[in-house]
Amino acid sequence: MTFAELNLNQELLEGLDAMGFETATPIQEKAIPAILEGRDLIACAQTGTGKTAAFLLPMLHFLSENPNNANGVNTLIIVPTRELAMQIDQQLEGFAYFTGLSSLAVYGGQDSDAFIQEKKALTSGVDVVVATPGRLIAHLNLGYVRFEKLKCLILDEADRMLDMGFLPDISKITNSLPKNRQNLMFSATMPPKIKKLAKQILRDPVSITIAVSKPAEGVSQAVYHAEDHQKLELLKYLLTPMKGKENRILIFSSRKSSVKEITNGLKRNGLKAGEIHSDLQQSDREETLRQYKNGTIHILVATDILSRGIDVKNIQLVFNYDLPGDAEDYIHRVGRTARADTKGMAITFVTRREQGKLKNIEKLMEMKVDKFELPSSIQSLSAPPSAKGRRFQKPRRKNARRKKRPSSSMGRSA
Repeated sequence: MTFAELNLNQELLEGLDAMGFETATPIQEKAIPAILEGRDLIACAQTGTGKTAAFLLPMLHFLSENPNNANGVNTLIIVPTRELAMQIDQQLEGFAYFTGLSSLAVYGGQDSDAFIQEKKALTSGVDVVVATPGRLIAHLNLGYVRFEKLKCLILDEADRMLDMGFLPDISKITNSLPKNRQNLMFSATMPPKIKKLAKQILRDPVSITIAVSKPAEGVSQAVYHAEDHQKLELLKYLLTPMKGKENRILIFSSRKSSVKEITNGLKRNGLKAGEIHSDLQQSDREETLRQYKNGTIHILVATDILSRGIDVKNIQLVFNYDLPGDAEDYIHRVGRTARADTKGMAITFVTRREQGKLKNIEKLMEMKVDKFELPSSIQSLSAPPSAKGRRFQKPRRKNARRKKRPSSSMGRSA
């Protein structure tokens, strides 16, 4: 189905045409008509299925057909991270280019000037606000946010927001909104806590489920069984042939310390690498992501801060330097490649202690991942002394009586 067949606003269609979008994805085909009818909706769809456009396009259509002449906010989109807020705001700008609609991303980690700009927009009015819960609560607590005219609330990555402990913030925000509004909830998974939240917020919702917990068909997956002391050398071994090529590569690690170690190791090896993690200033993170998108750096090393919601095109290769704590997070990491019917590769390093996690991932995907053998040069690497473990010694009891040492005359033969 084409977007023209969905009867969207002509100016919106011009924006889609300029961006090269013609055909709707399955989630867009099902969600857009229901949203245009004014129905509440809950959609379970993983990253890379086009779910962001599934709620942005009908929302922008409504705003184009019904201009917001009064001061205030018309649509509020709540997301778990600042990176996702920026990403959605960028997509909004592209889709709404010919419509004249206004939007604002509200998120923490910025300077005081940004806070003043946010306050001005929230006071005087803006068509669409994309906000993280904590930053929006900071504005709400100061008493000047105007939500009286709000027509639509959208919760994106709702499952992750609950995992991050944002339920009290979401409840406070929703209690400050008009009761008569449209509610849309998008989530990659549908655990009981999401169903409970949906019952609290949504009214007689349309329910849509699209391809849950499966990587895109274009993703080839492989595993290397490697211990911690082998991982960095294995990574450099696999990436060195790509030196000088413009492949876009994304490496995930669960620990900030590993992200820094990996990035420095790759740079010493002559590879163009950058890092993103929560220890960096927001401006530094934005600059690194900009350089990655424009090709200044080819390799990005990150924590799970980038596992959802960041739409960087043409990522050919994803590495899981270590496995995430949750099997669903593996799906989201892998989902950074092979987007929009392209091809991609995901390579995962698994230690002996992570075998159980790998089994859980394979069970969730209902498939086995191909296992590759370590190169001989990596197999022969010796573990550092601290990693080999020490021989267990039974500790001495605190009040244990010492055995009396024999005198020099005892035990000697005559």
